[in-house]
Amino acid sequence: MMHDGRVVGDGSWELTVLVTDLQAERSLRVDGDMSIGNVMIKLTESLDIAMDWSDHGFWWPQRNTWLLRTHWTLDKCGVQADAQLHFTPTHKNLRVQLPDLQLVDLKVDYSIMAFNAIMTVCKMIGVRHPEELSFMRKVDERTLKRGEKRSSFKKKKGEKYSPATSANNSDASYPTTPTPSMMDGTLTTPRSASVPGSPYRSTPLTPGTPGTPSGYNTYPRVPSYNGTSPVSSSYSLSSFPDSPFSDGSNLSALSISPAKPSTEAVATLHRPKNYVDRARVNSLWLNSSRSLMEQGIRENDIILLRFKYYSFFDLNPKYDAVRINQIYEQAKWSLLTEGIECTEEEAMMFAALQLQVNLQSAMPQPDMNNANDSTDDIDAALTDLQVSLEGSAKNSAAGDITQIPELADWLRFFKPKKFTLKSYKRYWFTFKDTHLAYYHSPEEASGAPIFRVNLRGCEVTPDVNISSEKYCIKLLIPTTEGMNEVWIRADSETQYARWMAACRLAAKGKTMADATYESEVQSITSFLGLQHPKEPVPSVNISSINIEPQDFVSQRHVKKFKAKSLTTRILEAHANVANLSLMEAKLNYIKAWQALPDFGITHFVVRFRGNKKEDLLGVAFNRIMRMDLHTGDALKTWRYNSMKHWNVNWEVKEVLIEFEDERVSFACLSADCKIVHEFIGGYIFNSMRSKDQNQTLNEELFHKLTGGWETI
Repeated sequence: MMHDGRVVGDGSWELTVLVTDLQAERSLRVDGDMSIGNVMIKLTESLDIAMDWSDHGFWWPQRNTWLLRTHWTLDKCGVQADAQLHFTPTHKNLRVQLPDLQLVDLKVDYSIMAFNAIMTVCKMIGVRHPEELSFMRKVDERTLKRGEKRSSFKKKKGEKYSPATSANNSDASYPTTPTPSMMDGTLTTPRSASVPGSPYRSTPLTPGTPGTPSGYNTYPRVPSYNGTSPVSSSYSLSSFPDSPFSDGSNLSALSISPAKPSTEAVATLHRPKNYVDRARVNSLWLNSSRSLMEQGIRENDIILLRFKYYSFFDLNPKYDAVRINQIYEQAKWSLLTEGIECTEEEAMMFAALQLQVNLQSAMPQPDMNNANDSTDDIDAALTDLQVSLEGSAKNSAAGDITQIPELADWLRFFKPKKFTLKSYKRYWFTFKDTHLAYYHSPEEASGAPIFRVNLRGCEVTPDVNISSEKYCIKLLIPTTEGMNEVWIRADSETQYARWMAACRLAAKGKTMADATYESEVQSITSFLGLQHPKEPVPSVNISSINIEPQDFVSQRHVKKFKAKSLTTRILEAHANVANLSLMEAKLNYIKAWQALPDFGITHFVVRFRGNKKEDLLGVAFNRIMRMDLHTGDALKTWRYNSMKHWNVNWEVKEVLIEFEDERVSFACLSADCKIVHEFIGGYIFNSMRSKDQNQTLNEELFHKLTGGWETI
């Protein structure tokens, strides 16, 4: 039947499309059986404009989704007459703030998963291992404050989690997850995922499976990986002609950052006041399994690129000048904003290293890509192989390689209790395998000890003050009642370094026979050596150095000391590092940062099942910790190597983790549980990397471990 010159009653209807490049609307006569690709062809033909439309796609604002499957019909996508589509370029300009606070404008695909966009950005700027980074939203202090007023992180009565909440809601702590029915046009329920190449496979879940709540995804325990290694390769910038760094000429701007960024950039930094503040900021991480547009990011928006996973793999000065510099910058700002705490002596050491970096940055640097260095790479690889097969030279010199080294010495012991004055007592300590024991005297060492404990899975924290000759090791030992705290104090740096290295290895389940023991001792000794005050180096003209203390130490130290006193102490500490090159200074800064007790711990406010009060959850590269919300003290530690599997109930936003000896369940209150899920999966993925495996990034495995049912 004809009406106003058109056929009606044949099932066709008018589809309104906004062409964003022209800012013009077009109405197309379509029907439900027409594919997305045919609609695109019909639209471009109706425009009659000679231009390349290959980078364009349909964006559906009402559903907050891209229509990327061009072979799907409008009916299958759910597009009806009331839909208003945007025909827009998929590649748009994105303003990316790097860890050194520099802004770079890059063309990024807004229609692909955020993780794939990160891979593209890392290729553009010359950074290897994109699996260590992620995007964050720009910190908005007003939004964070609204979150603080809105919650003690408590749910309102009758409130239910709705995955259909708009991603553009500024009050939402995390972008929402699409409902299963929106994923592919059919109802998809969460199911278990198995890791390809892993010897461990999970059993598909069925409703009512004993011990597994309905609606959970299960992931297997993955202590090792025998398939394709999840390691990224080095990248060629020539394949990205749109990148401002494609010719390599601008990479020096990213490998040597400005000593002092703009005031506006510094003003955007968040300075947490407590652990709740630190946890709240972690709600800003983007979902790696969804596109930028789906998470409310629009063209020319500013987004933060940060190192999300604190497990830095294969740092090589020859290939990683940009990567090392950006890690150094992120470490520097985390200390200056008090995102991670350090002692006064450590603060002076970090300030001295930062000063050395600034001084060296103004000088010509050697070419790290010298072709003559290829033999050095071969020698280094052979040395690593020899150490891994035989152990270090010092261990080999011990004679009997079947004998596990032991320690025995006089140390002081203290077990803190409430309302008790500190009083160390001197005992004879022995360290065998992963066990620590003490006796009244060496003669009693052949008998039963006064105290003996296995340090596997414990928390080892340094408490050192060089000027007062305090060399203390704090041990938090897991027990059935909680964490048992023990303090051990050494008499010298040498003694402290050897016992501290042994404790750290024992916490990981390793003994002193491990090849890394001597290198761990050397690392601790070097770290302590950097903190010794010395006279300023005569070759450094002090009067020519303009030091503003607030640029080198946090506000806590600036308020405590006068500017002149701080400057003097920084210059004294600088004498220890004055001979370091630019790359050596940065690497020493990163190593010292990694040695801090709070390094690499990402915090979340959670409520454990069965508990009414809120707790702090700490997620690190090798463990998960239950922590005190106010003091940050570890109350319980679980390590990934004892994890069997973990599940996420997306409906009630609850995480369930099963370990060898217990099951842990909690709801995340300060962020979406998807972020916690990504951290756990990301760290397990990164732990599988190995130099001797194929250097190809296994994207499928990454998404299986971090994406949940969104990637199924």
